[in-house]
Amino acid sequence: MKEQLLTNIFNYPVIPVFYHDDLQICKQIMKACYDGGIRTFEFVNRGAEAKSNFAELLTYRNTEFPDLKLGIGTILDAQTAEEFVALGTDFLVSPIFNSSIAAVAKKHRLLWIPGCMTPSEIAQAQEAGCTFIKLFPGETLGPSFLKSIKPLFPKLKFMPTGGVDTTEDNIRTWFKAGVSAVGLGSKLFSQSDAGYDYDQIQVNCSKLLSWTK
Repeated sequence: MKEQLLTNIFNYPVIPVFYHDDLQICKQIMKACYDGGIRTFEFVNRGAEAKSNFAELLTYRNTEFPDLKLGIGTILDAQTAEEFVALGTDFLVSPIFNSSIAAVAKKHRLLWIPGCMTPSEIAQAQEAGCTFIKLFPGETLGPSFLKSIKPLFPKLKFMPTGGVDTTEDNIRTWFKAGVSAVGLGSKLFSQSDAGYDYDQIQVNCSKLLSWTK
């Protein structure tokens, strides 16, 4: 299952990262992203409604977009990881490396994408069995960091998240540096005075995917 999920990510290498308390907004965001070509979506554990909304989104996904992979992000400890595994998450994402989360992922044979900022953290993640690393915060590290450390870890794949821009130049620069995917948050989710612009979000996703080729 992990290898199949990774193949899905690498074939559609833009992962939206989103949270909102309002379930209907979450559903509309996920639909706009899916309609724009997204096939992997990261909901994040950053609010009071995270668990209930995630459970509802899984049900919505199963009904409307069965080929969409839906995972949970901002996982900071093993207990929280177990709670979302029980809900049915497809994968786990963290802004940190934590060996106890690695153990949970290994037990359930789930993909876990740990967040790393230094070569030492990346080496720890690799030793724990991780093959796909989140570079976080991506804006701080930058493409030049990846170019510098990638030769040290030839078997690993990387994804920057946090501050990745939605411009063609930025996306192409990251992929030229050697990333296998990008995670995008607030910059992806266009808003107007009336709220989220779902049509524009769909366009944003389509454009971003085209720039990864």
